[in-house]
Amino acid sequence: MNFRIKKLDIFIARQFGLLFAGTFFICQFVLMMQFLWRYIDDLIGKGISLDIMAQFFWYMALMMVPQALPLAILLSSLITFGNLGESSELTAIKAAGISLMQSFRSLIVITSLICVTSFVFQNNIGPTANMKLAQLFLSMKQKSPELEIPEGVFYDGIPNCNIYVQKKNLKTGKLYGIMVYRMTASYEDAAIILADSGMIQSTAEKKHLLLSLWSGEWFENMQSQELAGSASVPYRRESFISKRIYLDFDADFSLTDASSLSGNARGKSLKEIVNSIDSLNETYDSIGRVSYNQARTFYFANVRLSKKDSLMAVKRGMSKSFDIDKVFDKTPAEQKRTAVSSALSKVQSAVNDLDFRSMMTNNNERMVREHQIEAQNKFMLALQCLLFFFIGAPLGAIIRKGGLGVPVIVSVLVFIVFYIIDNSSYQMARKGMWAVWMGRTLAPVVMTPLAVFITYKACNDSMVFNADAWRDMFRRLLGLRAKRSIQGKEVIINEPNYAEDHDKLLIINKDVVAYSKAHKLVAPPNVIKVFFKYRPDHEIERVNEELEAVINDLANTRDPYVLQQINQYPILTLKAHTRPFERKWLNILSALIIPLGMFFYFRMWRFRLRLLRDLKQIRYTDTNIINHIERKQRLAAELAHRSESEPQVSVDE
Repeated sequence: MNFRIKKLDIFIARQFGLLFAGTFFICQFVLMMQFLWRYIDDLIGKGISLDIMAQFFWYMALMMVPQALPLAILLSSLITFGNLGESSELTAIKAAGISLMQSFRSLIVITSLICVTSFVFQNNIGPTANMKLAQLFLSMKQKSPELEIPEGVFYDGIPNCNIYVQKKNLKTGKLYGIMVYRMTASYEDAAIILADSGMIQSTAEKKHLLLSLWSGEWFENMQSQELAGSASVPYRRESFISKRIYLDFDADFSLTDASSLSGNARGKSLKEIVNSIDSLNETYDSIGRVSYNQARTFYFANVRLSKKDSLMAVKRGMSKSFDIDKVFDKTPAEQKRTAVSSALSKVQSAVNDLDFRSMMTNNNERMVREHQIEAQNKFMLALQCLLFFFIGAPLGAIIRKGGLGVPVIVSVLVFIVFYIIDNSSYQMARKGMWAVWMGRTLAPVVMTPLAVFITYKACNDSMVFNADAWRDMFRRLLGLRAKRSIQGKEVIINEPNYAEDHDKLLIINKDVVAYSKAHKLVAPPNVIKVFFKYRPDHEIERVNEELEAVINDLANTRDPYVLQQINQYPILTLKAHTRPFERKWLNILSALIIPLGMFFYFRMWRFRLRLLRDLKQIRYTDTNIINHIERKQRLAAELAHRSESEPQVSVDE
């Protein structure tokens, strides 16, 4: 194969490059708006400066680049070859002896380079952008918590406080039905504040929040050092008309500490992900070994202790065969309560310990799965570029529609199908219901046969997306048919032979009557003959061929009545009343699958009844045309007879 760069390769690459640049920015903008729309409520009204917002949009754009590349390749390749097909340039390329795959080769090289670039971008730039975006996003959410207090829900965004607001007035900024829980290191110092209304504002230096309350009460525990050992906790109650409370809160903008995001798998390169997975497995394996040793030690210690207690009881002469139930029954009530309480405490402690260990194990599995998913995502997103090219380019060659109309619709449909499959499998893998490799490869595995099929059809000039072909297929499947429409001709070279057509229609009428009697179309079809012993019905094919020949001859008439009558002839379905399929094994298979066989059986009976109605319509129309031709023949004979009987006058006279 000759890999030399040709002018055609440069021409197609130039067409693709211009479209790719435009579609990439369009896809990037759409994805950014979709991402921003999800978090718009968390970002509006924070008083964030323009430079911080610029950083946010910059990192968001970098994070969306790997996702925009496959969609841009799909759309641009589809438009490129759609334009070539619409302007007949693709036809000229094929006429020159250049196959479709040869015209793809320049774009295959470009797409492969984009795949490599996408992987390198995700492995080096993407993690940094993702980490920076996460830091900015968390910091912006914490910028102005006084604007985030929801209605009817306890809000804990302010340190050491839980605030409940029944109703808010966004215009005045007033809060109604306020309940404040002020919490400190100990429960004894907690305070509850109730107020009818209030307002919350940031101080000028953004170091505190000023909570102004009206018409309320203050309940606060007053645990002192002297009463530390007392069971009762004194408190004070205060009613107020107006009160101001300062809450410590540093609202100055600062980046969130990156240590809180160290577990973010999307903020790591492939090498860091592999190291993190090894570290997580090593850490939690050691935790598992420690837990196993502790459980093993606890079990054997309890077994030895129970055996020791039993032997001591026997030595004391309580019983030669020690029975714990009898001993427990003879125990005083106070000791029974103590023993039961101690046992319950030990069981509850063991259950809590197991719950904690289970939580740690599940957390470990979740973090390992997230790292494995992100590692595979770096490869899958890069390979999507090549996959979408082999869907978009052949589709453009088949559809042959350029511009932003049909290509955009087709691209969106393909991307939606891919996204639904990919997102569903991602959620299953993320929750541990599926293996990670299965969840991340399901969508490419499903779409790859589609890409192969479309590429094969495009290389073989298939009309798989021909609207007329699909329309005819659905018409045949549903038993629909078009009406005959024959228009009068302005120029007629050969007049119809009415006498010959008259005789042929008489013969067709006799054949139709004989066929109806022989085949008994009203009766249900024979199951054995239909599905297992099929014989072709050549008789109806012969009748239809002769009828169509007469119709074609009569279509040259100038008589409007004849034109009106030949349009009444039905278009016969010649095979649907005999068997479901052309191939014998398909007929046998449909008969063995009983629901499918019943459907085809009744469908075929319906076609037999419809054929009977069509034959009646043919006889009726034949009779009308025959009578009309006979009337024309009689009228012509009468005119000829009159012209012969009239006396001829000579010129001299």
